[in-house]
Amino acid sequence: MRISDIFKFKNEQMKVLHLTWIAFFISFFTWFNMAPLATTMLETNDWLTRDHIAALAIINVALTIPARIVIGMLIDRFGPRIVYSGLLFTMSIPTFLFAFGDSWTQMMISRLLLSSIGASFVIGIRMVAEWFPPKNVGFAEGIYGGWGNFGSAAGAMLLPWIALTAFGGENGWRYAIALTGVICIIYGVIYFLSVRDTPKGVDFVGSKKAGAMEVSSWKDLVQLIIWTLPLGGALAVLAWRLEGMGFISLNVLYGIYSIIGIVMIYQIYKILQVNIPLLRKGVPKDDQYKFKNVAALNSTYFANFGAELAIISMLPMFFQMTFSLSATSAGLIAASFAFINLIARPLGGILSDRMGNRKRVMLIYMVGITLGMVGMGFIDSGWPLILAVVLTIMTSVFVQGSEGATFAIIPMIKKRMTGQVAGMAGAYGNVGSTIYLTLYTFVTPQQFFFILAGGAFASFVICFFWLEEPENSFANEYYESSIDRENAINTDLEFEVKKVAVNK
Repeated sequence: MRISDIFKFKNEQMKVLHLTWIAFFISFFTWFNMAPLATTMLETNDWLTRDHIAALAIINVALTIPARIVIGMLIDRFGPRIVYSGLLFTMSIPTFLFAFGDSWTQMMISRLLLSSIGASFVIGIRMVAEWFPPKNVGFAEGIYGGWGNFGSAAGAMLLPWIALTAFGGENGWRYAIALTGVICIIYGVIYFLSVRDTPKGVDFVGSKKAGAMEVSSWKDLVQLIIWTLPLGGALAVLAWRLEGMGFISLNVLYGIYSIIGIVMIYQIYKILQVNIPLLRKGVPKDDQYKFKNVAALNSTYFANFGAELAIISMLPMFFQMTFSLSATSAGLIAASFAFINLIARPLGGILSDRMGNRKRVMLIYMVGITLGMVGMGFIDSGWPLILAVVLTIMTSVFVQGSEGATFAIIPMIKKRMTGQVAGMAGAYGNVGSTIYLTLYTFVTPQQFFFILAGGAFASFVICFFWLEEPENSFANEYYESSIDRENAINTDLEFEVKKVAVNK
């Protein structure tokens, strides 16, 4: 696959790729529709304060972690086409509720529900994996992730203009946010009518076991449970931050802790319910995989995407205070970190496809992040501004390139469970941002960069010992187990039965 191929719009494979990254773009355009309009919201609502906006920013990521796990299961069960269209359509409802909210309760609850749209990312990972072979999937996933992720930056540029120019008035911000909900509905319909889950003649092979990820050994079962627990822990940290800001009482905090605990116990129960019968029966050797590979990729996304979200949140103020810049100048410099996504993430996928060893590429990227973050930890007012900017951009290339390299491997761990693996790794990206931003409140910016370097180095060590080169990494077809073939046959039989019933 060459770079020029992405411009062959009549090719159905490329058509699906473009339609899917646009769906992701619209999801992030909607998800981050509040931040660019925050100052306007404050000016037109006397009862809103900066603390309210800060709390809404926390709430805006609250359900993304569990949503990515749930959406991952739904994808592998029902296919990405239905799930993507359904998510876009459903998320328009809290968008409208937030846009026309006239009380803190309404805005808080609607924003909480809307945070689920952050799970959209994992849907396209499975869709792209269905349409592109192993040898090209890294580049395709990089295009999907990099170009789609740009939706947040597009929102920051376009929504203020839409609010002030296209609508105007004190309610302009409300109509601008509502417009993103309208776009979700329209594109949800377009996507449903325009794509298929798989190329013609290829069966969609999903996971028949709903509720939890399948594993291949008792040891892997223990590891899955251990790696599930931090997902609830991150939600507990978010609740703790809200209590510390005074937006929820101590009793409510304890109530949230109890709910999180019950949900985690239920999730562990589902893990056991799904896997104990499978393990007792015995997993066919050709259908086995090692969970340590999933764990390694969880760590990489914790370290790269978690760092990206954290850095984007603190970088403008860091440059403004360190180099005595205006807010506008500091914002433009910080924006370069996000703009690099358009190039760096696809580049990570390309290198993973073409360097002949996906694990080695992953390790090089994690070393690059480590060194880049260490370098940024030494930035102070004595540095030339241009040198600080160049180092920031180079570090961004490694951070976002490693994200592309991560999702170049994920579809090959176990094809029919791509949604669940992507969902867990994606959730760990949000866990990373939550933990990092919490730590940031206790340290200086320079110390924070060293913490990020430590996270990247820890991931390097985990990948060095745990991550294995996937089978059929550069083949024309994904590895297919006996269970995959059996599921495909069952899918064909179900289709024929339904076809006969309809004809009768």
